[in-house]
Amino acid sequence: MSYLIDFRRKVISTREEEGLSIRETAKQFRIDPASVSRWINQIEALGFVE
Repeated sequence: MSYLIDFRRKVISTREEEGLSIRETAKQFRIDPASVSRWINQIEALGFVE
């Protein structure tokens, strides 16, 4: 399944704001933890993480 960029941003920002693990984030949004991990890696690769 392909998720919209706005949804991906919401997932990642929620994870950061609430200090959740990848697994906790995935459970909260009812998505695969691999998706959350992949999105985080993509953001890091683009240099958006300090």
